[in-house]
Amino acid sequence: MRAPLRFGYRALAQLARGAAVVAPPGDSKLLRSLRGRRGIRDRYRAWAPQRDASRPLLWMHAPSVGEGLQARPILQLARTRRPDAQLAYTYFSPSAVSFAQGLDVDFRDYLPFDTPRDAAVVLDALRPTALVFSKLDVWPTLTARARERGVGLGLVSATFSRTSSRGSRAASAVLRAAYQALDVVGAVDAVDADRLVRLGVRSSVISITGDSRYDQVFDRAQRVDLATSPFAALRSDRPTLVAGSTWPADEAALLPAFAEARRQIDGVRLIIAPHETTGAHLDAIKHWAALQRLALAAVDAPAAARADVILVDRVGVLGDLYALADVAFVGGGFHAAGLHSVLEPAAFGAPVLFGPRHESSRDAGLLLARGGAYAVDDADELSRRMVQWLRDGEARRPAGEAARALVRGGLGAAARSFELVQRLLR
Repeated sequence: MRAPLRFGYRALAQLARGAAVVAPPGDSKLLRSLRGRRGIRDRYRAWAPQRDASRPLLWMHAPSVGEGLQARPILQLARTRRPDAQLAYTYFSPSAVSFAQGLDVDFRDYLPFDTPRDAAVVLDALRPTALVFSKLDVWPTLTARARERGVGLGLVSATFSRTSSRGSRAASAVLRAAYQALDVVGAVDAVDADRLVRLGVRSSVISITGDSRYDQVFDRAQRVDLATSPFAALRSDRPTLVAGSTWPADEAALLPAFAEARRQIDGVRLIIAPHETTGAHLDAIKHWAALQRLALAAVDAPAAARADVILVDRVGVLGDLYALADVAFVGGGFHAAGLHSVLEPAAFGAPVLFGPRHESSRDAGLLLARGGAYAVDDADELSRRMVQWLRDGEARRPAGEAARALVRGGLGAAARSFELVQRLLR
């Protein structure tokens, strides 16, 4: 990284670090992310005495829940196949806090902002044998400092869409050296491998491993037993649409489409899990349901089994709730941030609907090509497709089977990725 870019990047990281100190209360993701990093150096230092220098330590970093789903099966394999190793897990987004709590690791916390001092504190505390990033999220200062200390560097389930901002000239100038420093890289497919080389990854370190999320979502789907799960009371013969990770922009199409489906299909119900469970977001959905004269209940409420709209007001349960879906709608396709994960409903054999902004999602493209999903441009089109699949099991069934078959075809990526990690631990 050239000196002016290095100075600017570090200045931004220091600014973010200072903002964490003065961040006011609030429910926004940005404010929660800043506040979560208060006292972070002290937390790392407090854990340092638990580091057993006679054992290797695998440190995996995944910025949010989607990347965490890629990291989890690899961490599980590390726990069973390398019981001698200590495991550390870091994340960037506050949406990953509860997800991290469910991992079997020795240390978990936010990753500090990418300043030289914070990188030194983290590396002093964890003393990792290997640092492995999930998907694409490589931090240049941390990577440089880790390489200086002889830490093995890896990237797993790596995928780089043609629309990613990391392909810009400015991003390439900042990140290129970090990608060049990687010792092992598991690319999702050959197209991703070629694009990663353009980012700076050495072609000699790349293997095609697939995406470990396929193992993760399939395993979760296999383990869900609705007869004994916390959601057993929600089982029903009523046609059910499960909408996950929705933003207000998605709901602007979804909610009118569902209202129209209600007029055409008796008893149809909606289970909706907003991406952000802030009070304002949940209240907007409650207000809409009241205007439509629909019975609404929170997912854990006794009345949820009879409700027309079941509102998921907590995080961490959506992956299981897709088991209830006849049809799924995945949010983000009407939102600027892009589409969320379509693999979780696909693993349960639910055909998937989403909005037009799906070009950066490899999985969405694969589902569309195989007939397991349908992309819609507006509420009218969403309503037509929703009604067709909810009302006609003969039309819905092959789409659901195609979705599940896609997930089955991607199994084995976690084991292949773990073998790359093993090289670093050796």
